[in-house]
Amino acid sequence: MLTIYERGGVLCAEGLIETIGQKVFVYLIDGMLIDSGPEKLQNELLPFFRDNSFDQLVLTHNHEDHTGNAAWIQEHLAKPISIHPVGLAGCLDDGDYPDYRRYTWGGRKAFSPEVINTVMHSRNLTWQVIHTPGHADDHIALYNKERRILFTGDLFVAARTKVSMEAESVPQIMRSTRLLLEFDFEAIYCSHAGYLENGRELLNQKLRYLDEVSIKVKELAARGESPRAIAQLLFPGNYPIIQFSNNEWDTIHLVNSILDECQAESPR
Repeated sequence: MLTIYERGGVLCAEGLIETIGQKVFVYLIDGMLIDSGPEKLQNELLPFFRDNSFDQLVLTHNHEDHTGNAAWIQEHLAKPISIHPVGLAGCLDDGDYPDYRRYTWGGRKAFSPEVINTVMHSRNLTWQVIHTPGHADDHIALYNKERRILFTGDLFVAARTKVSMEAESVPQIMRSTRLLLEFDFEAIYCSHAGYLENGRELLNQKLRYLDEVSIKVKELAARGESPRAIAQLLFPGNYPIIQFSNNEWDTIHLVNSILDECQAESPR
């Protein structure tokens, strides 16, 4: 299902994966398409791509819910596509994802993007490309100073994270969030939570929460608790995504990413 509306001068295509109740957003501003959405929504998104004029596709990162229709856009609309250099090589082959991710988002065919510049231009606006790793190594945010517009990809998603992917890093997410908070903005456009008018405050809330979690993890580890015990103490709820993802998403990944950085910083 796809719903299209405008928020703050940005055309928002809000997709819903009804089988799991998960939203995903594609944005269009000033002739620049931000992310292509998942292949699972291709039939719904193709009229949006055909009916709305855009010159280029910018990808916030190479996960399949953001790049699932990039190959179609490149083949049928011949639009240039850009991504952070870290994510470039991963786009050149068909996506290789666990079964639960294919069920959720569909596949991702190979395509050939260009390396994004640190400063880029749409039709009338200049954008600062901000490298914001943590959720993914190639993750970027896009900021326009004049209109105070910020697209945050998957950096925010929710203020209180309870589970994370094995490849995610909580300390990196915190550093990337602090970096974004140095810019002048209030609202944000999130790839899964949509347009958030109080985005600055929500990013601050997430940062404070992750800081509190990090302190607790380190305190419990200093008392001799194992990572699994820490995860059970701090996040005792039942999270269906753990079993659904065959543990690619889990509370222990959040804990381990904090402890891994502590070990890396410890003097040898």
